[in-house]
Amino acid sequence: MTLPPRRTSALLLGCVLLAGTLAGCGSGSGRQSGDALTVGLVAEPATLDFSGTDGAAIPQALLGNVYEGLVRVDQQGRIRPQLAEKYERSADGLTYTFHLRKNVKFTNGAPFTADDAVFSIDQVKTRWKLKVAQQMAVVDKAVKVNADTVAVTLKHPSNNWLYAMTSRIGAMYSRTGVGDLKNHPVGTGPFTVGSWQRGDKLILRRNADYWGAKAQLNQVSLKYFKDAGALNNAMLAGDVNVVGAVQAPETLSRFADKSRFQVIDGSSTAEVVLSMNNSRKPFNDKRVRQAVRYGIDHEALLKTARFGRGTLIGSQEAPTDPWYAGDSNRVPYDPAKAKQLVKDAGAEGTVLKMRIPNLPYAVSAAQIVKDQLAQVGLKADIEPLEFPARWLSEVFNKADYDLSIIAHSEPRDQWIFADPGYYFRYDNPAYADLLKQADAGPPQEESDRYRAALRMLSQDAAADWLYLMPNLMVADAKLQGLPVNQVGEGLEFAGVRWSGK
Repeated sequence: MTLPPRRTSALLLGCVLLAGTLAGCGSGSGRQSGDALTVGLVAEPATLDFSGTDGAAIPQALLGNVYEGLVRVDQQGRIRPQLAEKYERSADGLTYTFHLRKNVKFTNGAPFTADDAVFSIDQVKTRWKLKVAQQMAVVDKAVKVNADTVAVTLKHPSNNWLYAMTSRIGAMYSRTGVGDLKNHPVGTGPFTVGSWQRGDKLILRRNADYWGAKAQLNQVSLKYFKDAGALNNAMLAGDVNVVGAVQAPETLSRFADKSRFQVIDGSSTAEVVLSMNNSRKPFNDKRVRQAVRYGIDHEALLKTARFGRGTLIGSQEAPTDPWYAGDSNRVPYDPAKAKQLVKDAGAEGTVLKMRIPNLPYAVSAAQIVKDQLAQVGLKADIEPLEFPARWLSEVFNKADYDLSIIAHSEPRDQWIFADPGYYFRYDNPAYADLLKQADAGPPQEESDRYRAALRMLSQDAAADWLYLMPNLMVADAKLQGLPVNQVGEGLEFAGVRWSGK
C-alpha cells in the first residue's frame, strides 16, 4: 500500500465546517413552496471545480447532487453501485470490472459511456494537481471493454481505492463537458447548477432528465453567510429551512418547539483528537501518553464542552466504519492510575505547551483537559493560535507543540497515524504494516485487520480521542429525508421532501 498523501483539506473541513461561522439566509428566503428548500451553510466555494481547487465546500455542494461516481457510500458506510449497476473484483484483487447503467445522460445531453469513465479516471491520474488525486496513483490503467463496461487494473491490490472512488476523485465527467467546470459543472446527478451568485447563494435545480428516481425538490438554495446569530434568528423567523451545521449545541434550546423544528443528531466522521507530540518529551514515553488518557474524564468533558452531543470513541474510527469497535478501545477514567504513571515516568510537574486553534470547540475542551491533567501532575499552558494560518504553520507543519486539539473529519483516515512525518510524529512500523495488510488483503479480512490496527493505536496511546463530532442540524419539522449521518463529502438532497409531498 502506498500511504495517501499528507493533506490539510480534511483537517480544514473538520475545523471550518464544524467551527466556522454558520451561514444564514436573507429575510423571506426560506418561505417557499413545497418543492423548494433553503439551506444555511458555511464556507462558500471559491470555484465550482473540485478537480483544480481543494477544500470541502465544493464537494459538499456538488457531490451526489450534480456529480455521481461509479460507486457511492450509503448512510451505513457501505459501498454501493451508482453509475455502475454492478461490479466485480478479480480473484487476485488487481482488476475491477464495472458494468455501467444504460440510458444515463449528462446534463449537457451527452450519453454516459465507458469512454467517459475511462476519461474521468485518466483525468485524475494525469491532470489533477491536488494531493487528493494521489489516491488514484494505484491505478495502472482503465480500459473500455465495450460501450457499457470498464475494466480498471491496479498496480497492487487495494481495498482503499474502491472506497476512494466514492469521493470526489471518483466523479464521472463528460468528455464534452469540461470546458468551464469552474462555473458550469456538467454531471449525471439529480440536480444541475441553476445559478451562482457569489457571496450569496448557489441554486441547484432538479434534473428533469435524471436516469434514476427524480428529486422531490425542484430547487435547493445553498445560502452562504457569516453570522451564526443571524442564521438562528432566520430559522426562528421561518426564513430558513435548515441550519446545515450546528456549531454551538447550547443554542438548540431555542429550537425546542417540536411543532416547528426537528433536531437531526447523527454520526459524522470528525474525530476530535487530543494530539500528543510523540517525538519529544514527555510524550516520547508511552507511560505519559497513557496517563493523559486515564487522566481525562471523557464523559464529563463531552457533557460540559458539547452539552452531551457527540459520541465517545477510543481510536481513529467512526460508527459508520465497517470495523468500528464501539467502546472497546476506550479507556476508563482512572486519575489514580494516571498519577502513578506520571510519577513512574518522572514527569511530575512537567509543563506542557498546549497550542490549539482559536476555534470554539477546541478552546472549550482545552480548559477542561488542562484542569483534569493538573490533578494527575501535568501542567498545561494553553496558547490559542489563529486558525488556519498560524496553527497550520506552527503545529501541523513544524510540530512545535506538546498537546493540541483538532477535529479530523476525513472518512477512514486512520492512515494519518502511519506517517511518521505527520504532526503527531507517531512512528510505529507494526501499525503501518497492519494497515497495509488491511488494504492489500482479501476484502472479507479488511475489517478484522483494521480493527486490530486501531486497537494497537489505542493501546499505544498515540493520541487521545475526546469525542466524535455529531452531524447536528436543525430543520423545519415538516422536512423529511435529510441525511442523518455524514458519511462522505457531499450533502445530498435527492431524497429530501416536504411531508405530504
